[in-house]
Amino acid sequence: MAAKKSAAKKAVKKSPEKKNTAARRAQTGQRTPSAAAGLEKKINPVPEQREHYRKPGEIIVYSWNVNGIRAVCRKGFPEWFEKANPDVLCIQETKAEVEQIAKEKESQFLLELTNYDSSWFSAEKKGYSGVATFTKKKLSGTSQMGLQPDHELKFNGEGRVLITTFGDFQIWNAYYPNGGRGPERIEYKLKFYDYCFSLWQEARKHKKLILCGDFNTAHKEIDLARPAENRKNTGFLPEECAFLDRMVANGYVDVFRKFEQGPNWYSYWDQVTFARSRNVGWRIDYFFVTEEALEHVTDAWIEMNVEGSDHCPIGLSLNPNPA
Repeated sequence: MAAKKSAAKKAVKKSPEKKNTAARRAQTGQRTPSAAAGLEKKINPVPEQREHYRKPGEIIVYSWNVNGIRAVCRKGFPEWFEKANPDVLCIQETKAEVEQIAKEKESQFLLELTNYDSSWFSAEKKGYSGVATFTKKKLSGTSQMGLQPDHELKFNGEGRVLITTFGDFQIWNAYYPNGGRGPERIEYKLKFYDYCFSLWQEARKHKKLILCGDFNTAHKEIDLARPAENRKNTGFLPEECAFLDRMVANGYVDVFRKFEQGPNWYSYWDQVTFARSRNVGWRIDYFFVTEEALEHVTDAWIEMNVEGSDHCPIGLSLNPNPA
């Protein structure tokens, strides 16, 4: 009997490589190669991209999960940065310490920008997570690293949130947890969401909030290419989507959908399955603003044509003095 149990355990044991592959497929909706084959032959059309033209006095805010700041600096990021000329740039998944950025030729310029103030918040684990915010000096903002107070929640060890305040606005640059490593990480993600929500509710009493970053959840079926196949996968679980429903019900507005209601707009594509070439993506990067801030929003867009990461930049324009 003991021998049979041992044999059974050996039969189901997965190698680390297979475990990683399974986790990756769970995140991207790829259950097995055979199950996905028919689906992945389909190519989703790419919506016509529209360029935002800056109006006098506007504040341009960008958010981008760069999947490694040093890597993206070797893939056209400096040229994009110069062209975009953001007033505020919120970056997620920097995956680097400032000292590491200073040592690499391609990324050094980020520490030498004379017309920007920058804030960096790295994870305790090297090469993991991390966020950075660049703000033009003319905005003279103040920054806070992490969630305060953190108490015993221990959310700040993963370097996920930078909060910048200027004028009447407060911008949250956040890289929300991915639930792809098991039930405990989904629980962690939902607790992280809930704690942020409690802080937002207090902060909005005093400031107009702009919440941006990688939320790691597609809100509605229109926000991912394969909704039916992913309803049981993290990133589109009912309890994850319910949190975004809760945000909307409490006056947090997904501003991209104020300007674009059509399908096939995504901000993330799995690199391993070459999903970008077929536009099999997820819209998991957002700008949410409180209803009090909505009158300032003049446009919101997704730059799907910008490469360099498995995510693309998203943009927001603000009129600080609406009529």
